[in-house]
Amino acid sequence: MATLAPSRPALRATTPGARSVPVRHLGPQWYAPVMGTAIVANAGAALPVDVPGLRTACTAVWALSLAMLLAVLAARALHWAHHRDQARAHLLDPAVAPFYGCLSMALLAVGGGTLLVGRDWIGLPAAVAVDAVLFTAGTAIGLAAAVGIPYLMIVHYRIEGAAPVWLLPVVAPMVSAALGPLLLPHLPAGQAQQSLLIACHALFGLSLLATLVMLPLVFGRLVTGGPLPLALTPTLFLVLGPLGQSTTAANKFADAAPGVLPEPYAHGYAAFAVLYGVPVTGFALLWLALAGAMVVRARRRGMGFAMTWWAFTFPVGTCVTGAEGLAGHTGLAGLRWLAVGLYVFLLAAWLVAARHTVRGLVSGALLAAPAAARPEPRPATARTR
Repeated sequence: MATLAPSRPALRATTPGARSVPVRHLGPQWYAPVMGTAIVANAGAALPVDVPGLRTACTAVWALSLAMLLAVLAARALHWAHHRDQARAHLLDPAVAPFYGCLSMALLAVGGGTLLVGRDWIGLPAAVAVDAVLFTAGTAIGLAAAVGIPYLMIVHYRIEGAAPVWLLPVVAPMVSAALGPLLLPHLPAGQAQQSLLIACHALFGLSLLATLVMLPLVFGRLVTGGPLPLALTPTLFLVLGPLGQSTTAANKFADAAPGVLPEPYAHGYAAFAVLYGVPVTGFALLWLALAGAMVVRARRRGMGFAMTWWAFTFPVGTCVTGAEGLAGHTGLAGLRWLAVGLYVFLLAAWLVAARHTVRGLVSGALLAAPAAARPEPRPATARTR
């Protein structure tokens, strides 16, 4: 993930637009903490263990993610209103533009959490309305990013090597595919439900095939070009996102298909969930071990905190929900404990990333101009400690 450099706090402005100065260097990567927070609630709600107070805690985390989403949306609106030159620079920067996929995923994750746990506090009708709005907006933005960012890569960018952040725009439709089935029970039976389920399956295919195109480029870059820069090493965890989310989506299709689609399709989804999900989960665990080893190596060589550390949250969370779905369809205790173990890792990563982010916001370091290129910054190259 792109980061912002640890430099002097943003200067106080004396112009009428003073209130917008601290957000000049606030890029779309700031939606990543929203995603990382929402997945803690969403994954915890379906955890296959009985922990007293867990659902209440997950609902509180969902409320926090909703507040964060509103705050980042407001800050980004100020950014576009008062710093359009910087906003355009972000859009034309190949290291930052892929993070526009995070806007889609933040909307979708918070919307899904509203229906999963938020309904406990705001009621089911309000939860359905909120999720419907966020799902629609998130899906539309995700499709635009999945087409627009690759277009910019081809036409405008000059890129030396592939990076894991390339996956962010194309994985957004997979999040729609995984969370769309939550709305099926609230649609009229028949064509409406069938259309949404089939549309989610099409989003699944769109995202999966695009991932299969880009993932070999990322791995080839690592093999031929060597390790990523220290601050970018955590972005290797982004590869887990499409793996875990596609497994989650396949299991959600299997849960939703009976009563919506006729046989043999409903039964076929149940078989597909296991036949697809198990090998993909195996590869996800292999990648988790490889990425973890690379992060340990980078940490020993002096890797400090950067916003890239949020890559330890949402992608791992998708693996949690994928393992939860497989555990439900296979009944295997090993998969239940895999989900629990990954959730413990997710929770620890979230606590660490959140603590450092709050500290960076309070100090002003995370909103300051990158030190590497003043007066005009490149917000994708430096790191914070």
